[in-house]
Order: sequence, then C-alpha cells, then structure tokens
Amino acid sequence: MGKVRGKGNKSTESRLRFALVSAGIHGWKLHPKDITACPDFYFTTERLAVFVDGCFWHGCTKCGHVPKTNPGFWKTKLKRNRMRDRRHTRMLKEQGIVVIRFWEHELRKSLMNCVEKVVTCTVQATKK
Repeated sequence: MGKVRGKGNKSTESRLRFALVSAGIHGWKLHPKDITACPDFYFTTERLAVFVDGCFWHGCTKCGHVPKTNPGFWKTKLKRNRMRDRRHTRMLKEQGIVVIRFWEHELRKSLMNCVEKVVTCTVQATKK
C-alpha cells in the first residue's frame, strides 16, 4: 500500500486539472495542506472544495469492485475509505465550505459537465 500514490493520477484529478486550466478557470490550490481533509482542489475565495474520487479506491457502487484476492481485507478497506470520505465532507460543510465530489467514471463520461459544475458553484459562491 505504501507505494500507491494518490496524487496526480492521470485518469482522475490530472484530467480535471488540465480541463480547468484549458477552460481558463484559476484561483484554486492543488492539495492544500492548510485545510481539513485536503481536497484535490480548493477555491479559497469561493470556499469550494473539489474531490475527484477514483472508482476503485473510494468504493464506487457503479463500477468499483472488490478484488478476489483477500476480499475480506478489501471490503473493510473500501468501507473505511467511504466512511472517511463522508466524514471529511461533513467536516468541511460544517465549516461553511461547499463540497463537490466527482467519481472517476463521471470524468470519463463527461469531463466538460464536471468543469461546468465547478464553474456554476464558483459563480454561486461569489454571489453570496
């Protein structure tokens, strides 16, 4: 597990990062350490946290799966990951931060829909 790197995954947050840059969207921090739960992207002014969850590691019920090798371990691990995600979302919302979570398969299906959702949330946040 120690060799698994969760940042910069080409199929997840890197794709969204490049799409945001291409769309001219800036003002975000990548993996900020100064905020609870360390979201993948954080828009400071808008108080918007964006997470990109890999379908396997975050236990997507649509396309994630439990490996056949050592299934007991993986079921427990993936359940813990989902519980941690819910806890982090709740903690951020309690601090008045808007949270968006995208599944890896959502990025594959329509990256531009994800970008549009981020834009919509940043616009709404600046109107508050």
